Amino acid sequence: MSSTTNFRTRLLSVLFWSIIAAAFIGPGTVTTASKAGASFGMGLLWALIFSTVATIFLQEAAARITIASGKNLGEILAAKYGGAGKMRLKWILFFAVAFGCAAYQAGNMLGALGGIGLFASVSLKLMTVVLALICGIFLWSGNYKRIANLLGVVVALMGIAFIMAALRSSLGPESWEGALSPSISNGNALLIIGLIGTTIVPYNLFLGSGISKGQAMSDMRWGLALAVLIGGVISIAIMVVGTQVEGAFSFEAIAKAMSDKMGPQGAAIFGIGLFAAGLSSSITSPLAAAVTAQSLFDWAPTSRNFRMVWLSILGVGLLFGLLDVKPIPAIIMAQAINGALLPIIAIFLLLTVNDKQLLPAEYVNTPFLNLITLFIVGVTCFLGLHNVWKALEKISSGMESLGNMSFWVNGGLSLLILLWLGLKIFSSAKETN
Repeated sequence: MSSTTNFRTRLLSVLFWSIIAAAFIGPGTVTTASKAGASFGMGLLWALIFSTVATIFLQEAAARITIASGKNLGEILAAKYGGAGKMRLKWILFFAVAFGCAAYQAGNMLGALGGIGLFASVSLKLMTVVLALICGIFLWSGNYKRIANLLGVVVALMGIAFIMAALRSSLGPESWEGALSPSISNGNALLIIGLIGTTIVPYNLFLGSGISKGQAMSDMRWGLALAVLIGGVISIAIMVVGTQVEGAFSFEAIAKAMSDKMGPQGAAIFGIGLFAAGLSSSITSPLAAAVTAQSLFDWAPTSRNFRMVWLSILGVGLLFGLLDVKPIPAIIMAQAINGALLPIIAIFLLLTVNDKQLLPAEYVNTPFLNLITLFIVGVTCFLGLHNVWKALEKISSGMESLGNMSFWVNGGLSLLILLWLGLKIFSSAKETN
């Protein structure tokens, strides 16, 4: 293969896998990352770097499983853990993913409309309908490559908007305090788990698995890694933009901060970026729900059932847009819940990618990859348990008197989970040798 052909193939692979970056850089990322910047400067940069790297490893594992086995995550889940209740498990999984996609879709549409409102004076209800129609047209085509190429362009435009805004932002030395030093406290825990949850999106693992069939392993790895890295850079740029906010946090406050730094075009640049984030995610959330249904029930992309799924998710977003619901608090909480549920999917992936009865030996995780994935699982378990603990504290005043006990309890439980996983993986490898 000539160098020109190889470059073109890899570029197309990056465009194709930009669908994953487009899915996680939605209004959720814009809201959570900019809120983190507004509240802590660049002090939570480490959480974004961790979540970007973790996304690459987990998405690669999900795609590798499908390419090597010919089965996607939904099929494997049902086959391994369904038993006599296989159909019941399929429906539980489907409704869990669909519910999450619907919740995100509401934020996606509201975020896109919020972006439009920052740089154009138009009827937001009319634009809600127009936006839903645009998404519906692309989803009706059922062509993943066409959708992926569109989202690749949207991600590029969105990235340019946010990176331009970030480059014109002024950051003092104090803004970088603790940027690469992980630190978790009651004040920042919700945003940390939110940053992780909005980047390593569980339904993206089903989406990435579903669209990876037919991909060459090397092209998948190259395209996926570069697309997610670009997404990580954009997320960091959004955090930088957030550091410019003074006073109460809102989309309007961010737009004002950018106007102060860049002139009148600052608000327009941020608004365009927010709109592009909402548009891209408004396509990928319904698509992810439909692809999950396809993997569980073997529905064709042109079937009525497949289209009914994405139409339903799109309809939820349309409804919330027409009701003019305030998005910011709900978006941040949705990302945090997402992050708390992430360890469950990560544990399943780790067990599956070490299953030599499912995968050829050359596609099973190496010890190095297992160590990295175990670390990712450990961090997400600890943060998820920390959030559960804090929620229980709000319910029971007695738990607040335990003070720092939460660190030791959550850390101990996370360590036990890692030991169980490590022993299970080790014993499985020993049995097959």
